[in-house]
Amino acid sequence: MSYNPAPNILKDCIILITGAGDGIGRAVSIACARHGATVILLGRTTTKLEAVFDEIIDSGFPEPGIVPMDLATAGLEEISALAEVIDSRYGLLDGLLHNASILGERVPFDHYGIDQWQQVMQVNLNAVFLLTRILLPLLQRSDDSRLLFTSSGVGTTPRAYWGAYSVSKYATEGLAKLLADELANTSSVRVNIINPGATRTAMRAEAYPAEDPTTLKTPEDLLPLYLYLLGPDSQLDHGKTFTSDWLD
Repeated sequence: MSYNPAPNILKDCIILITGAGDGIGRAVSIACARHGATVILLGRTTTKLEAVFDEIIDSGFPEPGIVPMDLATAGLEEISALAEVIDSRYGLLDGLLHNASILGERVPFDHYGIDQWQQVMQVNLNAVFLLTRILLPLLQRSDDSRLLFTSSGVGTTPRAYWGAYSVSKYATEGLAKLLADELANTSSVRVNIINPGATRTAMRAEAYPAEDPTTLKTPEDLLPLYLYLLGPDSQLDHGKTFTSDWLD
């Protein structure tokens, strides 16, 4: 599908993006700002967030917010404080993109480190639950908001040796579908899942070190799909899973 978003399709929207410091999160953050959104950049590394902030400001786009937060350690108190700041500064959320993830080990299950398992599940699932649970009231204040979860091919169909990453993404899809079912007739929040597929990112390079990255699509190649799902044109899409094939 060919999709060309209007230049101001996200004008005045408030969108929070996790993992905004690099890769897909960085590209989507800049694209949302380019199309008029005020983006809240959440990530672990402050210097990376500041670089995205500077690029957005230098381009003359709406001033973003910065939220340095390590999802591996973030708990109820920290995320509740974030919700209070968003509430006082913006009053609502028009979009929440769960983009941040960690890969973890790729080893047989009986060799998988227990601490590693817990860390991957914390970042990829538990923190996603907490952010969604605490920020949902802010999304519900919007007349037309978007809640977008990121999955993977090994989340749709768990695969041997992908360990906690595969399980966390499988569970993420379950969480998204549960919410979509609950909110279908009770809320204006539209819930969908995106599986970006093989993309030229640091995580992909970690998972497939022998792969030629020039054979992969870039984060920028995916932007029409993300802008569609975060914008008003996807108002009728709810409880669906989108892949990069949508762009073909």
